[in-house]
Amino acid sequence: MDGPMTDWQQMQQSSGYLLAAACLMWGIAAALVARWLWLVLQTEDIPQGREWRYDISRINELRRADWFYRSFQPVLQLLGRFNRAAFREALPEIQRHIHAAGLSRFWLAEEYLGKLEMIGAALLPIYTYFFVRAVGLGGLLLALALSLLTVWLLRLRLASRAARRLRDIKRRLPFLLDLLTLLMEAGSTFLNALTQAVEEYRGHAVAEEFGRVLADMQLGKTRFEAFSAMKDRLADDEITSIIGSILQGETLGTPLASIFRTQADVLRIKRSQRAETIAGEAGVNMLLPGILVMAAAVLILIGPFLLNYLDFGMAL
Repeated sequence: MDGPMTDWQQMQQSSGYLLAAACLMWGIAAALVARWLWLVLQTEDIPQGREWRYDISRINELRRADWFYRSFQPVLQLLGRFNRAAFREALPEIQRHIHAAGLSRFWLAEEYLGKLEMIGAALLPIYTYFFVRAVGLGGLLLALALSLLTVWLLRLRLASRAARRLRDIKRRLPFLLDLLTLLMEAGSTFLNALTQAVEEYRGHAVAEEFGRVLADMQLGKTRFEAFSAMKDRLADDEITSIIGSILQGETLGTPLASIFRTQADVLRIKRSQRAETIAGEAGVNMLLPGILVMAAAVLILIGPFLLNYLDFGMAL
């Protein structure tokens, strides 16, 4: 006959209940995480609603292109509204860097800035853990400062990426213009020549930009509008000057082949001038290291004699 349950048995039974409840909670959490991942990986279009039709199309394209936006779209849109009010003056420059860096054209500056802010916020707990263990509660301020510094460094990285891509475009642009000139002088139309040139330089930044010009013209834009969009998108002084000459020639009716040849020569001259400027600055930049090397060489040669003289003087 079973007697009353001892305290040990009651503790075991309670532990079993707690274990079962914990397993149930873990199962629910795992199911919710799995459901969230499933929704994140889905790329179905958002249905058209009361919002602006183009913005819905932009969001759908960005959801397909960028997993980060697809994962955190509501948070990025909320941060975007905040950034529009807080950093209104900096947004045009960020948008220009986004286009020049070759990122998806569907990114808005305020939402991309929100992405950088989310990365900084995600690293904040890690910074807090290490700094609080190292210096105590004062580490909270250091962690916050380092998180803000992370956002700033990511912003600088975007600007550096844009500058590097523009430099690559300007290096390859004369060769693409030469190819366009040869093809058009051989009897090809501008569209066919541009198509072949883009195919020839596929994978390079200059092909991506002229490919967008080609896509704009195929969608119904005039050559003037397509090149104007490229000029506004890159916003670089040299490229703006070249495209301005192309647009002026388009307005005056000048043959594009001669314009391309002239601009290719201008780019080569500017590249040579830039190389000469860098070579001229190299001598000035090497002046201080050269003086230090000469001083070190003099000390090596004269040092032993000075030491012998000092030792001899002390002996006397």
